[in-house]
Amino acid sequence: MPSPLYLTLCRCTAALLATASLMLPVQAATAPPIEHFFSNARFSRPALSPNGKFLAIVVGTPGKRDALRVIDLATNKVHATASFGDADINAFQWVNDQRLIYNVTDHQQAQGEVTHNPGLYAANIDGSAMRQLAARQHQYSTGTRTGGRMLSPYTFMTSQPGLQNADSVYVQTTEFGNRDRMHTQLLLLNTVTGFWSRVKGPEHARSWLLDHEGEPRVAIAFKEQNQLIYLRQRETDEWKEIASFNAFIGGQGSIDPLAFGADGTLYVLAGKDRDTRAVHAYDTATGKLSDEPLIETTGYDFNGGLIMNKGVLQGFRFITDALSTHWIDPRMKALQAEIDQKLGDTINTITRPRRPESDWVLVEAFSDVRPRSFLLYNTASKAFRMIGNSHPEIVPEQMGRQDAVSYKARDGLTIPALLTLPAGKRSKLPMVVLVHGGPYVRGSVWGWDPTSQFLASRGYAVLEPSFRGTTGLGAKHYRAGWRQWGLAMQDDLADGAKWAIEQGIADGKRICIAGASYGGYATLMGLIKDPDLFKCGINWVGVTDISLIHNGHWSFENDTSDQYRKYGMPTLIGDVVKDAEQLKATSPLVHAARIKQPLLLAYGGADRRVPQYHGNKFYEAVKHTNPNVEWVVYPNEGHGFVLPENRIDFFTRMEKFLTRTIGQTP
Repeated sequence: MPSPLYLTLCRCTAALLATASLMLPVQAATAPPIEHFFSNARFSRPALSPNGKFLAIVVGTPGKRDALRVIDLATNKVHATASFGDADINAFQWVNDQRLIYNVTDHQQAQGEVTHNPGLYAANIDGSAMRQLAARQHQYSTGTRTGGRMLSPYTFMTSQPGLQNADSVYVQTTEFGNRDRMHTQLLLLNTVTGFWSRVKGPEHARSWLLDHEGEPRVAIAFKEQNQLIYLRQRETDEWKEIASFNAFIGGQGSIDPLAFGADGTLYVLAGKDRDTRAVHAYDTATGKLSDEPLIETTGYDFNGGLIMNKGVLQGFRFITDALSTHWIDPRMKALQAEIDQKLGDTINTITRPRRPESDWVLVEAFSDVRPRSFLLYNTASKAFRMIGNSHPEIVPEQMGRQDAVSYKARDGLTIPALLTLPAGKRSKLPMVVLVHGGPYVRGSVWGWDPTSQFLASRGYAVLEPSFRGTTGLGAKHYRAGWRQWGLAMQDDLADGAKWAIEQGIADGKRICIAGASYGGYATLMGLIKDPDLFKCGINWVGVTDISLIHNGHWSFENDTSDQYRKYGMPTLIGDVVKDAEQLKATSPLVHAARIKQPLLLAYGGADRRVPQYHGNKFYEAVKHTNPNVEWVVYPNEGHGFVLPENRIDFFTRMEKFLTRTIGQTP
């Protein structure tokens, strides 16, 4: 078992970088075009080959399909590895130093138009020996270990690439009973021949974790309300249950496996007798969890990943208010300092090749005003090579500075938030309170974001509260949001707006509330509960009645699982019978007539998370008493707008709506 690191890491990255430049630039006279924020990324997901001699990247060109390209770093030759005339390359992984596996998507189709699955393909660097491994359509032939025919359309890459030293990889294929009885089968697939074999695993398995030798050692299963963790015994090849806990609310004994060490240590995330979850060591020989954490992030649950090399912990990447990296390996610590000094005020993540045979490392750099850039750094020559920028049209000087702030809710609970201010402006601003969805997820993290920066470029301050119920901030903060839809969770948002007014940041007469999904629900409830505070609201794909999540309607089917309805929602949101009066009191649909402020509503016609019926019912209820309601439906979009033209149309509407309601700073 490794020696405890006892690291206590503070929330300091964002504060340091946000104050790095005290002389803020003045906003340009002409605001950047909307498409600069909401077009698809030009470059994404670069990855060095295991030996570090090649770089693979997905390249997007306006008007063309996204393609997979591989650069020979010794010669600068670019290989056209994979592209399609009717699809875009999506995710990929290196199989070995000469071969990649990948799937596809279609950036020219909205969710309601999609008729194909991602499929699965493999090809060599130069595009040769390409083989389709999994079908995209539902008519397919079931493969066998000797047949090599295509696998099910529900076959996907695992989150871990394995050892990347052979032609075979592990993949997952989902077998359905119904949506609550899924079973994920792990397969060992040869990417050259297409032959595969099943891996023996526990019943109800959904995901898997490979050990330092690239072999499956942990399986995560779900049965009714319980999440089960299984460990494969190397001596007997049998799977042993090592943990069981409520999958929806966690609690005593809950762990999340992170990585394996070469000495047999299983690194796990656990909340052992603490408010926040930390990294502990699980001894696979004794079955005991370490009493003290190995890694702890003060005030935050550990949220990130461990950086391993041949089963040895070299460092870890984690999120507090911003993304940070801590290196244990002294050489990597020195390299991080060297790159940080050269690049200045950006957060810089470094990725080394798995088995380096070259001097290149991959660097991803970003800040609050800079979208992600991808560079190579040569550790011998000390020189950078620029690969690409996700949004090259963005001019940092036109972006707004972002800072991590906090304020007290009316009951004394501390609410962290992100505050983005327009370039060169700091006081008496029109403001948008931007509410994250979920709601039981981590909120926004410091860094360039298209929505907040778009709003800042138009002259608005943007406040993004991590209201109670937001995860990642400890058990107390999370549990304080249980069954508080429309109640204390809602008060946290109003208290944030009032704090901004008291600080002189926001003009109290020009504050709008906006958000998607749960954020859309909170928008409507904000207009109902605090009509004097919020002068307008923007709700896209938002819940309009909690009972509709529970009971649905004959005209639609949402993708909320029966398990979540039965075991999660009564605790987290409210029991449809026992809490009927509370759910009625906090239903925007029931109280729609109370909303008199201007309102923008947008929904996707193919949304299965919050079906359009939510919006239809609310619009019908509100339009009779409120003449200032704008309504738009994107017929083929789902829970969020994936087509750039629809995103650009929606945010164009948002800009015009805000201009005529709370206006821009003169």
